Amino acid sequence: MKPHPSSKVPDGLTRRARSFVTEHGVKIDTKSIEEHRDWWLERNIPTAVIDRMAAYQQRWGGLVLPPAPKYDGGPKYFHPDAPEGSPAEGWSFEAGDQRTAVPYSFMIGPNGEFGIHSHQWTPLHATVEGWVESLALAYHASMWAKQITKVTGNDVDSIPLGAYEPVREVKGLADTWWRGADSLVAVYSGEADSLSFPAARTALIYSGLDEWGLRGEVEDTDT
Repeated sequence: MKPHPSSKVPDGLTRRARSFVTEHGVKIDTKSIEEHRDWWLERNIPTAVIDRMAAYQQRWGGLVLPPAPKYDGGPKYFHPDAPEGSPAEGWSFEAGDQRTAVPYSFMIGPNGEFGIHSHQWTPLHATVEGWVESLALAYHASMWAKQITKVTGNDVDSIPLGAYEPVREVKGLADTWWRGADSLVAVYSGEADSLSFPAARTALIYSGLDEWGLRGEVEDTDT
């Protein structure tokens, strides 16, 4: 698999995330899932699910991004595989292979959520775009913050998030971002929920940010 620059950035991202993908993302060539369509159909995977996987591959397939601050970096690259589910619970599929031997898979949920599955399914962001936005914001905040503080377990509840506003572009579910007067807070609850391990809950506080650091030219009207 030979990497090459990511020349086409998917639409629907903020300017910050588009710049992040352009500057730090590369694409690798991956095999088309159409090679497996007949095999999946023979195993009663619905056509609509395979079509969703094909659309995901068309939009995101082969995109390699820098590692995320949590989840041992996230997927190595985006590539759909291993559909699973039922008509009652909905259908999910793998979003891409893990970078390391983590005890969960990265999945795309029945409604397009990006999340992890271990003991249970935990959606992290409402969309793949939300995961990419969160990753882009983490790199932006780490570059401009004067201090980064890590808080874990029950101590996360001591952060006064009532004084912050949610960062909407990350479309947070189990994982959320919050913007204050001069700081950003990223709260990662996915592993705590999926692994039933509350101590894994983590927050990163990026403090000492100016207006550029807080937003990076992204306004609420852009999301």
